[in-house]
Amino acid sequence: MPGWQALRAELHDKGLEIVTIGLDAGGADAVRPWIEAANPEHPSLIDETHIVDELFGVTNVPNAVWIDEHGMIVRPAEPANIEHSPLQDMEIPDGLPERIHDMLVEVKEIRDDSEAYRAAIVDWVENGADSPYALSPDAVVARSLPRGRDESEAAACFELGRHLHDAGDNDGAVKWWREAHRLDPNNWTYKRQGWSLASTAPGEPSDLMQGPTDLYEGNWLDDVKASGGGANYYPSFQP
Repeated sequence: MPGWQALRAELHDKGLEIVTIGLDAGGADAVRPWIEAANPEHPSLIDETHIVDELFGVTNVPNAVWIDEHGMIVRPAEPANIEHSPLQDMEIPDGLPERIHDMLVEVKEIRDDSEAYRAAIVDWVENGADSPYALSPDAVVARSLPRGRDESEAAACFELGRHLHDAGDNDGAVKWWREAHRLDPNNWTYKRQGWSLASTAPGEPSDLMQGPTDLYEGNWLDDVKASGGGANYYPSFQP
């Protein structure tokens, strides 16, 4: 979040507003400490129901949607990194547990379009509708992910699981979340939510390793490897 705060401070007088949204069905208390620690000057919200997934097609984090001053979407949901991750430059120390070592290997391979993406935002703020990065309505629709029957059923399964989780029926929630993962294997927000809640001890911060557990067939590391490795985790930035 610090990078987004800095970008807002740089461009807010020119009309840019940043709204950050934390997706977490674990409840507001799971996200609030991170927001309070960042102490953002911009609006920072908590989405316990993953409604932005449904409305905007978010399938991973961080994703961003660009909305102009007229309320029109000019770029649909897409990977939204504006800072180079220091993890990608670190030397992996010897002696780490195998899974942590392998996870860091994949993290170092994750695509880094942060410089280009930040520059695109700056260009849009400077040039508005004349920016080459501001897409037409037809282009926005063409780039938006289609939502076929499987994706729609996955969304319904995820919602059922969330209601059961809220009601304290964790076994029921896992059943429906597993089905959501099966139906829409490219939706990382569904996967990461289920994995994190399953592998996070009560009262502890969210488990960033996200598995493995006996409750789910997949986990972050194994699913990233199965998809072709960290280089395929985010699609490339398309101007």
